[in-house]
Amino acid sequence: MNPATLETPVAATTRPAPVTLGQAFWVWLRIAALSFGGPAGQIAVMHRILVEEKRWIGEHRFLHALNYCMLLPGPEAQQLATYIGWLLHRTKGGIVAGVLFILPGAISIMALSFVYVLYGRLGIVSALFFGLKAAVLAVVLQAVARIGKRALKNRPMQAMAAAAFLLIFFVAAPFPVIVLGAGLIGWWGGRGGLAAFQAGGGHGSSGGTIVADADTLLGEELPAHASPSWGETLRTALWWLALWLIPVAGLLLTLGPDHVFSRIATFFSTMAMVTFGGAYAVLAYVAQQAVENYGWLRPEEMLDGLGMAETTPGPLIMVLQFVGFLGAYRDAGGMTPLLAATIGALLATWVTFVPCFLWIFLGAPFVERLRGNAAIAGALSAITAAVVGVVLNLAIWFALHTLFRQVSPVAAGPLRFDAPVLESIDPWATLLSAVAIVAIFRFNAGVITTLLASSVAGLSLYALGLIG
Repeated sequence: MNPATLETPVAATTRPAPVTLGQAFWVWLRIAALSFGGPAGQIAVMHRILVEEKRWIGEHRFLHALNYCMLLPGPEAQQLATYIGWLLHRTKGGIVAGVLFILPGAISIMALSFVYVLYGRLGIVSALFFGLKAAVLAVVLQAVARIGKRALKNRPMQAMAAAAFLLIFFVAAPFPVIVLGAGLIGWWGGRGGLAAFQAGGGHGSSGGTIVADADTLLGEELPAHASPSWGETLRTALWWLALWLIPVAGLLLTLGPDHVFSRIATFFSTMAMVTFGGAYAVLAYVAQQAVENYGWLRPEEMLDGLGMAETTPGPLIMVLQFVGFLGAYRDAGGMTPLLAATIGALLATWVTFVPCFLWIFLGAPFVERLRGNAAIAGALSAITAAVVGVVLNLAIWFALHTLFRQVSPVAAGPLRFDAPVLESIDPWATLLSAVAIVAIFRFNAGVITTLLASSVAGLSLYALGLIG
Protein backbone atom coordinates (compact mmCIF):
# COMPACT_ATOMS: atom_id res chain seq x y z
CA MET A 1 0.00 0.00 0.00
CA ASN A 2 1.35 3.41 -0.96
CA PRO A 3 0.26 5.95 1.69
CA ALA A 4 0.49 8.75 -0.84
CA THR A 5 -2.36 7.28 -2.88
CA LEU A 6 -4.84 7.06 -0.01
CA GLU A 7 -7.79 9.43 -0.15
CA THR A 8 -8.71 9.25 3.51
CA PRO A 9 -8.14 12.36 5.66
CA VAL A 10 -4.98 12.86 7.68
CA ALA A 11 -5.43 13.24 11.42
CA ALA A 12 -3.87 16.35 12.98
CA THR A 13 -3.66 16.61 16.74
CA THR A 14 -1.23 17.01 19.62
CA ARG A 15 1.37 14.32 20.23
CA PRO A 16 0.69 11.75 22.99
CA ALA A 17 2.58 11.87 26.27
CA PRO A 18 5.65 9.61 26.68
CA VAL A 19 4.98 5.98 27.59
CA THR A 20 7.06 3.91 30.02
CA LEU A 21 8.13 0.35 29.26
CA GLY A 22 5.83 -0.84 32.06
CA GLN A 23 2.85 0.87 30.42
CA ALA A 24 3.84 -0.53 27.03
CA PHE A 25 4.01 -4.05 28.53
CA TRP A 26 0.25 -4.18 29.06
CA VAL A 27 -0.46 -2.88 25.56
CA TRP A 28 1.81 -5.51 24.01
CA LEU A 29 0.14 -8.18 26.14
CA ARG A 30 -3.26 -7.02 24.87
CA ILE A 31 -2.03 -7.19 21.28
CA ALA A 32 -0.66 -10.69 21.87
CA ALA A 33 -3.99 -11.88 23.30
CA LEU A 34 -5.86 -10.53 20.25
CA SER A 35 -3.43 -11.81 17.62
CA PHE A 36 -5.59 -14.40 15.89
CA GLY A 37 -6.20 -15.01 12.23
CA GLY A 38 -2.75 -15.14 10.64
CA PRO A 39 -0.35 -12.31 9.76
CA ALA A 40 -2.87 -10.10 7.96
CA GLY A 41 -5.19 -10.07 10.98
CA GLN A 42 -2.31 -9.60 13.42
CA ILE A 43 -0.92 -6.65 11.47
CA ALA A 44 -4.40 -5.13 11.37
CA VAL A 45 -4.67 -5.46 15.17
CA MET A 46 -1.32 -3.72 15.66
CA HIS A 47 -2.28 -0.96 13.25
CA ARG A 48 -5.59 -0.35 15.01
CA ILE A 49 -4.07 -0.21 18.50
CA LEU A 50 -0.64 1.36 17.89
CA VAL A 51 -1.48 3.77 15.05
CA GLU A 52 -5.15 4.64 15.35
CA GLU A 53 -5.87 4.19 19.06
CA LYS A 54 -2.60 4.96 20.90
CA ARG A 55 -0.90 7.04 18.18
CA TRP A 56 2.51 5.76 19.19
CA ILE A 57 3.59 5.49 15.55
CA GLY A 58 2.31 7.11 12.34
CA GLU A 59 0.97 5.51 9.17
CA HIS A 60 4.03 6.10 7.00
CA ARG A 61 6.48 4.89 9.62
CA PHE A 62 4.33 1.83 10.37
CA LEU A 63 4.30 0.84 6.68
CA HIS A 64 8.04 1.46 6.37
CA ALA A 65 8.67 -0.90 9.30
CA LEU A 66 6.28 -3.45 7.76
CA ASN A 67 8.09 -3.23 4.42
CA TYR A 68 11.38 -4.08 6.10
CA CYS A 69 9.85 -6.99 8.00
CA MET A 70 8.36 -8.32 4.77
CA LEU A 71 11.87 -8.42 3.32
CA LEU A 72 13.17 -10.52 6.20
CA PRO A 73 13.08 -14.29 6.57
CA GLY A 74 10.59 -15.40 9.21
CA PRO A 75 7.23 -14.17 10.56
CA GLU A 76 6.59 -10.56 9.54
CA ALA A 77 3.97 -9.82 12.24
CA GLN A 78 6.21 -10.86 15.15
CA GLN A 79 9.13 -8.95 13.65
CA LEU A 80 6.96 -5.87 13.19
CA ALA A 81 6.01 -5.96 16.88
CA THR A 82 9.70 -6.30 17.80
CA TYR A 83 10.65 -3.41 15.49
CA ILE A 84 8.06 -1.02 16.95
CA GLY A 85 8.94 -2.10 20.50
CA TRP A 86 12.58 -1.29 19.68
CA LEU A 87 11.62 2.11 18.26
CA LEU A 88 9.76 2.96 21.46
CA HIS A 89 12.03 1.56 24.17
CA ARG A 90 15.25 0.33 22.57
CA THR A 91 16.35 -3.30 22.89
CA LYS A 92 14.34 -3.97 26.08
CA GLY A 93 11.20 -2.74 24.38
CA GLY A 94 11.85 -4.94 21.36
CA ILE A 95 12.37 -8.02 23.55
CA VAL A 96 9.19 -7.34 25.55
CA ALA A 97 7.09 -6.82 22.41
CA GLY A 98 8.57 -9.77 20.53
CA VAL A 99 8.45 -12.28 23.39
CA LEU A 100 4.90 -11.36 24.43
CA PHE A 101 3.79 -11.78 20.84
CA ILE A 102 5.11 -15.36 20.89
CA LEU A 103 4.25 -16.46 24.44
CA PRO A 104 0.46 -17.11 24.29
CA GLY A 105 0.80 -19.16 21.12
CA ALA A 106 3.77 -21.14 22.43
CA ILE A 107 1.88 -22.14 25.59
CA SER A 108 -1.29 -22.98 23.63
CA ILE A 109 0.46 -25.06 20.95
CA MET A 110 2.45 -26.96 23.59
CA ALA A 111 -0.73 -27.89 25.46
CA LEU A 112 -2.53 -28.89 22.26
CA SER A 113 0.47 -30.97 21.15
CA PHE A 114 0.22 -33.04 24.34
CA VAL A 115 -3.51 -33.53 23.73
CA TYR A 116 -2.79 -34.51 20.14
CA VAL A 117 -0.27 -37.27 20.84
CA LEU A 118 -2.09 -38.60 23.90
CA TYR A 119 -5.67 -38.49 22.67
CA GLY A 120 -5.46 -37.82 18.91
CA ARG A 121 -6.47 -41.38 18.05
CA LEU A 122 -9.76 -41.02 19.91
CA GLY A 123 -12.61 -40.66 17.47
CA ILE A 124 -13.92 -37.40 18.90
CA VAL A 125 -10.48 -35.71 18.77
CA SER A 126 -9.88 -37.03 15.25
CA ALA A 127 -13.26 -35.64 14.17
CA LEU A 128 -12.39 -32.24 15.64
CA PHE A 129 -9.22 -32.04 13.56
CA PHE A 130 -11.06 -33.41 10.51
CA GLY A 131 -13.23 -30.30 10.58
CA LEU A 132 -10.27 -28.02 11.23
CA LYS A 133 -8.35 -29.32 8.21
CA ALA A 134 -11.25 -28.63 5.87
CA ALA A 135 -11.42 -25.00 7.02
CA VAL A 136 -7.64 -24.49 6.88
CA LEU A 137 -7.77 -24.95 3.11
CA ALA A 138 -10.22 -22.05 2.87
CA VAL A 139 -8.03 -19.90 5.13
CA VAL A 140 -4.92 -20.47 3.00
CA LEU A 141 -6.88 -19.67 -0.18
CA GLN A 142 -7.98 -16.44 1.52
CA ALA A 143 -4.32 -15.64 2.19
CA VAL A 144 -3.54 -16.13 -1.52
CA ALA A 145 -6.38 -13.76 -2.43
CA ARG A 146 -5.41 -11.13 0.15
CA ILE A 147 -1.74 -10.99 -0.74
CA GLY A 148 -2.44 -11.28 -4.46
CA LYS A 149 -4.94 -8.42 -4.44
CA ARG A 150 -2.30 -6.04 -3.12
CA ALA A 151 0.81 -7.45 -4.76
CA LEU A 152 -0.24 -8.33 -8.33
CA LYS A 153 -1.04 -4.84 -9.58
CA ASN A 154 0.57 -5.21 -13.00
CA ARG A 155 1.67 -7.82 -15.51
CA PRO A 156 5.33 -8.08 -14.41
CA MET A 157 4.18 -8.87 -10.85
CA GLN A 158 1.63 -11.38 -12.15
CA ALA A 159 4.34 -13.01 -14.26
CA MET A 160 6.59 -13.19 -11.19
CA ALA A 161 3.88 -14.99 -9.21
CA ALA A 162 3.12 -17.38 -12.06
CA ALA A 163 6.79 -18.23 -12.55
CA ALA A 164 7.25 -18.86 -8.82
CA PHE A 165 4.26 -21.22 -8.75
CA LEU A 166 5.35 -23.16 -11.83
CA LEU A 167 8.90 -23.53 -10.56
CA ILE A 168 7.99 -24.74 -7.07
CA PHE A 169 4.99 -26.92 -7.97
CA PHE A 170 6.10 -28.62 -11.19
CA VAL A 171 9.90 -28.56 -10.91
CA ALA A 172 10.31 -28.59 -7.09
CA ALA A 173 12.71 -25.66 -7.37
CA PRO A 174 14.18 -24.68 -3.99
CA PHE A 175 12.09 -22.01 -2.32
CA PRO A 176 15.09 -19.87 -1.23
CA VAL A 177 16.34 -19.73 -4.83
CA ILE A 178 12.93 -18.54 -6.06
CA VAL A 179 12.68 -15.77 -3.49
CA LEU A 180 16.31 -14.69 -3.88
CA GLY A 181 15.87 -14.46 -7.64
CA ALA A 182 12.67 -12.43 -7.25
CA GLY A 183 14.35 -10.09 -4.76
CA LEU A 184 17.29 -9.45 -7.09
CA ILE A 185 14.98 -8.72 -10.03
CA GLY A 186 12.93 -6.37 -7.85
CA TRP A 187 16.02 -4.63 -6.50
CA TRP A 188 17.25 -4.06 -10.04
CA GLY A 189 13.84 -2.83 -11.20
CA GLY A 190 13.39 -0.54 -8.21
CA ARG A 191 16.88 0.90 -8.54
CA GLY A 192 16.21 1.52 -12.24
CA GLY A 193 13.03 3.41 -11.45
CA LEU A 194 10.71 0.99 -13.26
CA ALA A 195 7.11 1.78 -12.31
CA ALA A 196 6.12 -1.89 -12.01
CA PHE A 197 8.42 -2.34 -9.00
CA GLN A 198 7.23 0.62 -6.94
CA ALA A 199 4.36 -1.15 -5.12
CA GLY A 200 4.23 -1.34 -1.33
CA GLY A 201 4.01 -4.17 1.19
CA GLY A 202 2.00 -7.30 1.02
CA HIS A 203 -0.54 -6.74 3.77
CA GLY A 204 -1.02 -3.03 4.08
CA SER A 205 -2.89 -1.40 6.90
CA SER A 206 -6.45 -1.47 7.91
CA GLY A 207 -7.52 1.78 6.27
CA GLY A 208 -9.43 4.58 8.01
CA THR A 209 -7.98 7.95 8.98
CA ILE A 210 -4.28 8.32 8.28
CA VAL A 211 -2.32 9.28 11.39
CA ALA A 212 0.53 11.60 10.41
CA ASP A 213 3.96 10.70 11.78
CA ALA A 214 4.39 14.20 13.17
CA ASP A 215 1.33 13.80 15.41
CA THR A 216 2.50 10.60 17.09
CA LEU A 217 4.63 9.72 20.10
CA LEU A 218 7.61 8.82 17.89
CA GLY A 219 7.19 11.81 15.60
CA GLU A 220 9.17 12.11 12.36
CA GLU A 221 12.64 12.43 13.82
CA LEU A 222 15.22 9.67 13.90
CA PRO A 223 15.56 8.21 17.44
CA ALA A 224 18.98 8.41 19.05
CA HIS A 225 19.37 4.61 19.16
CA ALA A 226 18.90 4.46 15.37
CA SER A 227 22.44 5.80 14.97
CA PRO A 228 24.60 3.23 16.78
CA SER A 229 28.36 3.06 16.58
CA TRP A 230 30.03 0.20 14.72
CA GLY A 231 31.11 -1.17 18.09
CA GLU A 232 27.50 -1.33 19.28
CA THR A 233 26.46 -2.97 16.02
CA LEU A 234 29.18 -5.61 16.37
CA ARG A 235 28.19 -6.33 19.99
CA THR A 236 24.55 -6.72 18.99
CA ALA A 237 25.48 -9.16 16.23
CA LEU A 238 27.78 -11.24 18.44
CA TRP A 239 25.31 -11.39 21.34
CA TRP A 240 22.32 -12.60 19.30
CA LEU A 241 24.42 -14.90 17.12
CA ALA A 242 25.74 -16.52 20.30
CA LEU A 243 22.23 -16.99 21.72
CA TRP A 244 21.18 -18.59 18.46
CA LEU A 245 24.18 -20.67 17.37
CA ILE A 246 25.93 -21.80 20.58
CA PRO A 247 23.06 -24.20 21.47
CA VAL A 248 23.09 -25.51 17.89
CA ALA A 249 26.85 -26.06 17.95
CA GLY A 250 26.62 -27.71 21.38
CA LEU A 251 24.04 -30.21 20.11
CA LEU A 252 26.09 -31.03 17.02
CA LEU A 253 29.26 -31.59 19.06
CA THR A 254 27.69 -33.65 21.84
CA LEU A 255 24.97 -35.61 20.00
CA GLY A 256 26.24 -35.68 16.44
CA PRO A 257 24.55 -34.39 13.28
CA ASP A 258 22.12 -37.34 12.93
CA HIS A 259 20.42 -36.99 16.34
CA VAL A 260 16.88 -35.67 16.11
CA PHE A 261 17.69 -32.63 18.28
CA SER A 262 20.62 -31.75 16.03
CA ARG A 263 18.47 -32.16 12.94
CA ILE A 264 15.72 -29.97 14.42
CA ALA A 265 18.26 -27.31 15.39
CA THR A 266 19.99 -27.24 12.00
CA PHE A 267 16.81 -27.46 9.93
CA PHE A 268 14.96 -24.68 11.71
CA SER A 269 18.11 -22.55 11.83
CA THR A 270 18.40 -22.91 8.06
CA MET A 271 14.70 -22.12 7.76
CA ALA A 272 15.22 -18.96 9.81
CA MET A 273 17.74 -17.73 7.23
CA VAL A 274 16.04 -18.57 3.94
CA THR A 275 12.26 -18.32 4.38
CA PHE A 276 11.69 -14.84 2.97
CA GLY A 277 8.20 -13.60 2.24
CA GLY A 278 6.25 -13.98 5.48
CA ALA A 279 4.51 -16.66 7.52
CA TYR A 280 2.77 -18.50 4.69
CA ALA A 281 6.03 -18.71 2.77
CA VAL A 282 7.63 -20.27 5.87
CA LEU A 283 4.85 -22.85 5.99
CA ALA A 284 5.30 -23.73 2.33
CA TYR A 285 8.99 -24.46 2.89
CA VAL A 286 8.51 -26.37 6.14
CA ALA A 287 5.62 -28.45 4.78
CA GLN A 288 7.79 -29.51 1.86
CA GLN A 289 10.87 -30.35 3.95
CA ALA A 290 9.50 -31.66 7.25
CA VAL A 291 6.99 -33.97 5.59
CA GLU A 292 8.77 -35.14 2.46
CA ASN A 293 12.46 -35.02 3.38
CA TYR A 294 12.60 -35.56 7.15
CA GLY A 295 9.43 -37.61 7.62
CA TRP A 296 8.72 -36.00 11.00
CA LEU A 297 4.97 -35.93 10.36
CA ARG A 298 2.40 -36.80 7.72
CA PRO A 299 0.67 -34.24 5.46
CA GLU A 300 -2.61 -34.51 7.35
CA GLU A 301 -0.75 -33.88 10.63
CA MET A 302 0.79 -30.73 9.16
CA LEU A 303 -2.75 -29.60 8.43
CA ASP A 304 -3.77 -30.42 12.01
CA GLY A 305 -0.89 -28.30 13.30
CA LEU A 306 -1.84 -25.40 11.09
CA GLY A 307 -5.39 -25.66 12.40
CA MET A 308 -4.02 -25.36 15.94
CA ALA A 309 -1.98 -22.29 15.00
CA GLU A 310 -4.93 -20.61 13.26
CA THR A 311 -7.17 -21.01 16.33
CA THR A 312 -4.66 -19.81 18.94
CA PRO A 313 -3.14 -16.34 19.44
CA GLY A 314 0.34 -15.58 18.22
CA PRO A 315 2.36 -16.07 15.03
CA LEU A 316 1.02 -18.56 12.53
CA ILE A 317 4.40 -20.24 12.37
CA MET A 318 4.01 -21.46 15.93
CA VAL A 319 3.01 -24.57 14.00
CA LEU A 320 6.77 -25.17 13.75
CA GLN A 321 6.77 -25.92 17.47
CA PHE A 322 4.25 -28.68 16.73
CA VAL A 323 6.53 -30.02 13.99
CA GLY A 324 9.48 -30.15 16.39
CA PHE A 325 7.27 -31.79 19.01
CA LEU A 326 6.19 -34.64 16.72
CA GLY A 327 9.63 -35.09 15.22
CA ALA A 328 11.25 -35.64 18.64
CA TYR A 329 8.28 -37.64 19.96
CA ARG A 330 8.77 -40.23 17.23
CA ASP A 331 12.55 -40.37 17.54
CA ALA A 332 13.10 -40.02 21.29
CA GLY A 333 16.54 -41.70 21.25
CA GLY A 334 16.08 -43.51 24.57
CA MET A 335 14.36 -40.62 26.34
CA THR A 336 10.75 -40.61 27.47
CA PRO A 337 8.85 -39.65 24.28
CA LEU A 338 6.96 -36.78 25.91
CA LEU A 339 10.16 -35.35 27.41
CA ALA A 340 11.94 -35.59 24.08
CA ALA A 341 8.94 -34.00 22.37
CA THR A 342 8.91 -31.09 24.82
CA ILE A 343 12.62 -30.45 24.29
CA GLY A 344 12.18 -30.73 20.52
CA ALA A 345 9.31 -28.25 20.56
CA LEU A 346 11.18 -25.70 22.68
CA LEU A 347 14.30 -26.13 20.56
CA ALA A 348 12.36 -25.52 17.35
CA THR A 349 10.81 -22.39 18.87
CA TRP A 350 14.19 -21.09 20.08
CA VAL A 351 16.07 -21.43 16.79
CA THR A 352 13.07 -20.10 14.85
CA PHE A 353 12.56 -16.89 16.82
CA VAL A 354 15.97 -15.88 18.18
CA PRO A 355 17.13 -14.99 14.63
CA CYS A 356 14.07 -12.73 14.31
CA PHE A 357 15.43 -10.56 17.11
CA LEU A 358 18.85 -10.55 15.44
CA TRP A 359 17.45 -9.29 12.12
CA ILE A 360 15.55 -6.48 13.86
CA PHE A 361 18.15 -5.27 16.32
CA LEU A 362 20.92 -5.46 13.74
CA GLY A 363 19.09 -4.05 10.75
CA ALA A 364 16.47 -1.65 12.10
CA PRO A 365 18.89 1.22 12.86
CA PHE A 366 20.03 1.22 9.25
CA VAL A 367 16.55 0.73 7.80
CA GLU A 368 15.24 3.72 9.75
CA ARG A 369 17.66 5.78 7.70
CA LEU A 370 16.48 4.24 4.42
CA ARG A 371 12.85 5.28 4.40
CA GLY A 372 11.77 5.73 0.79
CA ASN A 373 14.66 3.72 -0.73
CA ALA A 374 13.48 2.69 -4.22
CA ALA A 375 15.65 -0.44 -4.50
CA ILE A 376 14.35 -1.87 -1.21
CA ALA A 377 10.76 -1.10 -2.23
CA GLY A 378 11.34 -2.87 -5.56
CA ALA A 379 12.79 -5.96 -3.89
CA LEU A 380 9.82 -6.07 -1.51
CA SER A 381 7.32 -5.83 -4.36
CA ALA A 382 8.96 -8.66 -6.33
CA ILE A 383 9.34 -10.93 -3.29
CA THR A 384 5.71 -10.37 -2.30
CA ALA A 385 4.60 -11.25 -5.85
CA ALA A 386 6.68 -14.44 -5.81
CA VAL A 387 5.20 -15.33 -2.42
CA VAL A 388 1.72 -15.30 -3.99
CA GLY A 389 2.85 -18.15 -6.23
CA VAL A 390 4.48 -19.97 -3.34
CA VAL A 391 1.38 -19.70 -1.15
CA LEU A 392 -0.78 -20.89 -4.06
CA ASN A 393 1.47 -23.95 -4.16
CA LEU A 394 0.87 -24.42 -0.44
CA ALA A 395 -2.90 -24.17 -0.96
CA ILE A 396 -2.83 -26.82 -3.67
CA TRP A 397 -0.63 -29.07 -1.51
CA PHE A 398 -3.14 -28.73 1.33
CA ALA A 399 -6.05 -29.37 -1.05
CA LEU A 400 -4.51 -32.58 -2.38
CA HIS A 401 -4.00 -33.96 1.12
CA THR A 402 -7.33 -32.74 2.48
CA LEU A 403 -9.70 -33.72 -0.31
CA PHE A 404 -8.03 -36.95 -1.41
CA ARG A 405 -7.01 -39.93 0.68
CA GLN A 406 -4.22 -40.82 -1.75
CA VAL A 407 -1.86 -38.90 -4.05
CA SER A 408 0.55 -40.31 -6.60
CA PRO A 409 3.99 -38.84 -7.37
CA VAL A 410 4.59 -37.94 -11.03
CA ALA A 411 8.09 -37.79 -12.52
CA ALA A 412 8.51 -36.94 -16.20
CA GLY A 413 11.79 -35.35 -17.24
CA PRO A 414 12.31 -32.24 -15.11
CA LEU A 415 8.74 -32.35 -13.80
CA ARG A 416 8.21 -33.55 -10.21
CA PHE A 417 4.80 -33.17 -8.60
CA ASP A 418 2.00 -35.02 -6.80
CA ALA A 419 -1.25 -35.85 -8.60
CA PRO A 420 -4.50 -36.87 -6.85
CA VAL A 421 -5.87 -40.39 -7.08
CA LEU A 422 -9.37 -39.32 -8.15
CA GLU A 423 -11.21 -42.36 -6.81
CA SER A 424 -9.81 -41.63 -3.35
CA ILE A 425 -11.69 -38.34 -2.97
CA ASP A 426 -13.17 -37.77 0.50
CA PRO A 427 -16.74 -36.49 -0.01
CA TRP A 428 -17.21 -35.12 3.52
CA ALA A 429 -13.90 -33.27 3.52
CA THR A 430 -14.76 -31.86 0.10
CA LEU A 431 -18.17 -30.70 1.32
CA LEU A 432 -16.79 -29.07 4.49
CA SER A 433 -14.04 -27.33 2.52
CA ALA A 434 -16.54 -26.03 -0.03
CA VAL A 435 -18.80 -24.67 2.71
CA ALA A 436 -15.83 -23.01 4.44
CA ILE A 437 -14.69 -21.41 1.17
CA VAL A 438 -18.19 -20.04 0.51
CA ALA A 439 -18.43 -18.76 4.10
CA ILE A 440 -15.14 -16.86 3.86
CA PHE A 441 -15.32 -15.56 0.28
CA ARG A 442 -19.07 -15.03 -0.16
CA PHE A 443 -20.21 -14.09 3.34
CA ASN A 444 -16.92 -12.65 4.73
CA ALA A 445 -16.99 -14.99 7.72
CA GLY A 446 -14.10 -14.51 10.14
CA VAL A 447 -11.26 -17.01 10.31
CA ILE A 448 -11.95 -18.08 13.89
CA THR A 449 -15.70 -18.38 13.25
CA THR A 450 -15.07 -20.55 10.20
CA LEU A 451 -12.57 -22.78 11.97
CA LEU A 452 -14.83 -23.29 14.98
CA ALA A 453 -17.89 -23.98 12.82
CA SER A 454 -15.94 -26.53 10.77
CA SER A 455 -14.75 -28.23 13.95
CA VAL A 456 -18.34 -28.49 15.18
CA ALA A 457 -19.34 -29.90 11.80
CA GLY A 458 -16.61 -32.55 12.09
CA LEU A 459 -17.87 -33.54 15.53
CA SER A 460 -21.44 -33.72 14.19
CA LEU A 461 -20.39 -36.01 11.35
CA TYR A 462 -18.67 -38.26 13.89
CA ALA A 463 -21.75 -38.31 16.15
CA LEU A 464 -23.86 -39.36 13.15
CA GLY A 465 -21.44 -42.15 12.30
CA LEU A 466 -20.55 -40.63 8.91
CA ILE A 467 -16.80 -40.45 9.60
CA GLY A 468 -14.65 -42.78 11.70
